[in-house]
Amino acid sequence: MLNAETVCDDCGLVVEADRIDYGPEWRSFADDATAPERTGAPLTRSRHDRGLSTEIGRSTRIKGRKRRRLARMRTQHNRARISSKRDRNKVYAYTEIRRLTGALELPDSIRDMACALFDSAQSERLLRGRSIEGFACACVYVACRTADVPRTVAEVCAEAKATVNEHEAAFDAMNRELGLPLGPTPPAAYLPRFASALDCDPLVERRARELADRAVEEGIANGRNPAGVAAGCLYTAGREFDADITQGDVADLADVTTVTVRRTYVDLTDEDMNS
Repeated sequence: MLNAETVCDDCGLVVEADRIDYGPEWRSFADDATAPERTGAPLTRSRHDRGLSTEIGRSTRIKGRKRRRLARMRTQHNRARISSKRDRNKVYAYTEIRRLTGALELPDSIRDMACALFDSAQSERLLRGRSIEGFACACVYVACRTADVPRTVAEVCAEAKATVNEHEAAFDAMNRELGLPLGPTPPAAYLPRFASALDCDPLVERRARELADRAVEEGIANGRNPAGVAAGCLYTAGREFDADITQGDVADLADVTTVTVRRTYVDLTDEDMNS
């Protein structure tokens, strides 16, 4: 026996090759018999049925009456799998969430969290009179906020099928009815992405982080867009190190106006002068 092959020791004839293991393809490390068998695809929250349903495949080798019968079976199977309008809305929303998280290059944990949020919103009957695309967009944004993944409303809405007004309506409904545990995003959370996009020196990014922390401590960031504060801190740090960073560059990156960047810059420099 060598490498799953049965050979003759005298002449070297391969008597048997590629042995088939007829046992289970899963392996249990538990001593009891209640361990679940590992078969099929893993469960996922990004599918309305948790990924448990099957699909009738297609084949070009099947012709005639059998092919027509399989087409009818496929149609009936799809109708039975999505049996209600609630499931149909969930399928559409989950598809939009998967597309949106893929476009924003977000991890699977954000995708699953967003799907769970949509399920909670649907259970509380928040979708009535509101856009499903808006809820999908708001769920992705809330999942990013909850997981401390800095994404602005403009960035999410730019890739979504929903408008900013539809997003705000869905977000307000979830925040009011579900009690979302959301706190303000610190300006420092946006700095790594902004600095990487502008190809800043590590010294500039480090100084910008210090300025962002100081802006929070001294109340400069209170009531302001955290992305705009981060842009202002990055511009201020660039001025200190004579880096080639303009107000227009950081404003476009943070999706704010140059006035917002300039206001943070003036407040930071005034604090330095007063101190």
